[in-house]
Amino acid sequence: MSATSSHDFTDDVVRICRDLIRIDTSNYGGNDSRGEREAAEYCAALMRDAGMEPTVYESSPGRASVVGRVAGWDTQAPALILHGHLDVVPADASEWTVDPFSAELRDGMIWGRGAVDMKGMDAMILAVLGHLHRTGQQPRRDLIVAFFADEEAGGVYGARWMVDHHPEVFAGATEAISEVGGFSTDIRGQRAYLLQTAEKGLAWLNLTATGAPGHGSSVHPDNAVTRLSGAIERIGNHAWPLDYTKTTRALLEQVAEICGVDFDEADPTPQLEALGTASRFVGSTLRNSTNPTGLTAGYKHNVIPGKAQATVDVRFLPGQEEEVMTTLRELAGEGVDFSHEHRDISLEVPFSGDLVDLMVDSIQAEDPGAPVLPFMMSGGTDNKSLSRLGIAGYGFAPLQLPADLDFTGLFHGIDERVPVEALDFGCRVLHRMLEPR
Repeated sequence: MSATSSHDFTDDVVRICRDLIRIDTSNYGGNDSRGEREAAEYCAALMRDAGMEPTVYESSPGRASVVGRVAGWDTQAPALILHGHLDVVPADASEWTVDPFSAELRDGMIWGRGAVDMKGMDAMILAVLGHLHRTGQQPRRDLIVAFFADEEAGGVYGARWMVDHHPEVFAGATEAISEVGGFSTDIRGQRAYLLQTAEKGLAWLNLTATGAPGHGSSVHPDNAVTRLSGAIERIGNHAWPLDYTKTTRALLEQVAEICGVDFDEADPTPQLEALGTASRFVGSTLRNSTNPTGLTAGYKHNVIPGKAQATVDVRFLPGQEEEVMTTLRELAGEGVDFSHEHRDISLEVPFSGDLVDLMVDSIQAEDPGAPVLPFMMSGGTDNKSLSRLGIAGYGFAPLQLPADLDFTGLFHGIDERVPVEALDFGCRVLHRMLEPR
């Protein structure tokens, strides 16, 4: 590979990113979302311009995903999925410096809801595919290009629905690339890139305690509120131990090496501090977590209710769901029932192989000497759904970022924004990674 890619993607990627941000695709959860059909049709038009014949799928009125395919020049290679999501979390305009759906361009950045999560990456994919078509190039592998609805609410109306109802559109694919990974961070003055190879699993739990209803003035040991509040206190204050997966151990060992120190697994604090703002993502992946998020009971001061309910957000490490649920039931004690509002699997894929080598080489061709390290997400992506088809998913939305930008704080945050230069860098890296000719 040459030192840098010569093509400038700036105009195309900026235009597409701003157009997508201006389509309000706020997802409020359940089946309450807006704008996804309009965004899917916008992407479909650009996909047709790039030589594809995309299909828009609706899981429910307005809940639209779009999928198309590009033929590769190596007919023996398995297909690769490039996917993004169209929806965004809601934004309160009163909290923002700019209108969150104006896609304002200022200080060399595009501001708006979705700039980071993940319309910037959607735009990078579309800009690169458009360039390939205009220049008569083909990627090495067949590409399945998908933009899904509903990722911000677990993909029930998006990727999960597509896997359940249209698995045929992903036929022949073995690997997938999507959001979050590939961004740069500063480690003691050394720019490094974090490639996502794992995701914690999740369980959104509803807890219900029952007891005997009665008058508030009486002695009443069988009290549902007392029972549940004790369970929630124990769950919320449980100290989950440090537990390193292959991904997190490899990351922290390599950070220690960059810093010129030995990794002490009993105390990862020096490595987390060296990661700067990226420590937000990494720190929460070193142990399981169980956070109470809601508590509801009763309707009147002098009435003891017969039922009390709570919600808990559980994030478990790969391979530990059963162990975590067993511990939670022990902590809750008798008289507290569990049900799942939503659950999804954990993932961990190898930081090795041809695709990983290609991603690393593509970044280092644009930023020579920069190390590329594996990391785990505490949240989740649509790669969870695709994994049910045996597809290994990676987070790789490459961005070269200013060292002083609190990038991880922008996910679902106020004043979300992405540097224009980072988008152009990402397009160049993606273009290389597709091995066009």
